[in-house]
Amino acid sequence: MEMRPQFLRMRHIFFSLAASAALFAGLASAQQTGTTQPSKPTQPAQPPEIVQFQKLEDQWSEAVAKRDQFALENILSPILVNISSTGEVTTRNQQVAELFEKGGPRPVSVEQRVVNVRIFEDTALVDGTYIVKWKTNGVLREERGIFTHVYQHARSNWICVHSQRTAVVEKTDEKQKTASKKTNAELPFHIPLIYQGKRSTQPPPAAGSQNDPPQ
Repeated sequence: MEMRPQFLRMRHIFFSLAASAALFAGLASAQQTGTTQPSKPTQPAQPPEIVQFQKLEDQWSEAVAKRDQFALENILSPILVNISSTGEVTTRNQQVAELFEKGGPRPVSVEQRVVNVRIFEDTALVDGTYIVKWKTNGVLREERGIFTHVYQHARSNWICVHSQRTAVVEKTDEKQKTASKKTNAELPFHIPLIYQGKRSTQPPPAAGSQNDPPQ
């Protein structure tokens, strides 16, 4: 009979410790939950057709930069018609030959980014932007613009049958200085709000000269 109160006290202490441990565990879990940073929103996935043709454009760009004739011929159709940003029309064989032309432009890098794809049965119309860098006589040049590529689905593969580029910006690493032309005109020609004309190199007429308008 004398040990029962002691047993009850021991049981009370045990339950108190268990409750305290559960309380501390809950506080720790709540603290970890409060300090957890929210996950960043994932970017929307690209449409499957854009992903598919972006891979083809990347293979095309890599083939040009590495001068890989075999890879380029797998992407370009034998009946390809290529129209450059300067209006030059070439075939697939001419495109391949330009990669190995001695003394000609040497491609450094090509980046083509697909923006839109429209598929009509076995034909795909691909629009995008491009950045081409090449060297001519040791001078690095860069051209940026937009392209339109027409692909045909043949033998389980997409091959390009038509390519056209439109340049938007062309840069060079040479610092070109253009000397400003001087004019002797007293009142240079100008278009209001659009073209202010060149500054006259003649001194302004003195007050009271014959060129003053009548009062």
